[in-house]
Amino acid sequence: MTKLGRPIPEQVNVIGDAITSICSQCGFTVIDASTQITGRDFLLKIWKKIAATPLAVGVFHEDIPQKTQSNIYYELGIAQALGKETIIVKSPNIEMPSDFTRTEYIEFDINFSVNFSKYLDELNNQAEHYELMADQLENNPMLSIDYLKRAFLITGNDQLRNKARKLLKELGLSSRAKTSVEQLTASF
Repeated sequence: MTKLGRPIPEQVNVIGDAITSICSQCGFTVIDASTQITGRDFLLKIWKKIAATPLAVGVFHEDIPQKTQSNIYYELGIAQALGKETIIVKSPNIEMPSDFTRTEYIEFDINFSVNFSKYLDELNNQAEHYELMADQLENNPMLSIDYLKRAFLITGNDQLRNKARKLLKELGLSSRAKTSVEQLTASF
C-alpha cells in the first residue's frame, strides 16, 4: 500500500522495488490496487485484494501527500481488522502519527534488506503458530478454520485447506448453503 497515482516520488519507487525483490526471493508475489483493472469501485477492489493476501505492507515516505498517507493508514486498519499481518516500511525522515508510535516498523535504510528478510522469515513462524492454534481450538471450529486460512495464505500449503474442509465435514456443516458463514469461512 503506497502512492500509486502519478507523480510517484522516485524514492517511493526505490522502496517498492526493494520490497518486491525481497518478496520474490522468499516466494511472495507483490500486488497492489494497480495490478488489476476492474472498471468498478476502487475501494471494493482494495478490500478484495487485502482479503486475499496474508500480509499488508504500508509504505510511507515524506514525499507522499498527507491525504494519500491517510488512505494507507485506513487500508492498514482494514487489514488489521481482517486479521492480516501488517508491517510499515518507512523512510528515515517521516514521523508516524501518535496512534502508530508503538507500532513496530522497518526503516528503509542500509539495513532494510536484512530486516525485511528477517520479518518475512518470522512470518513463516507465525503461520506455524496459526496452525498450532487451529489444532488446539476444540470448542471454536470457525476460529480454528480462520487460523488455518491465515496459515494457508502465508504458506500456500494445501494440507491446511484440507484440514479446514475436514473440520467442516466433521461438524456436519458441509451440506450448508455455499453462502453460509461456515462455507464462506472454509472456502479458501
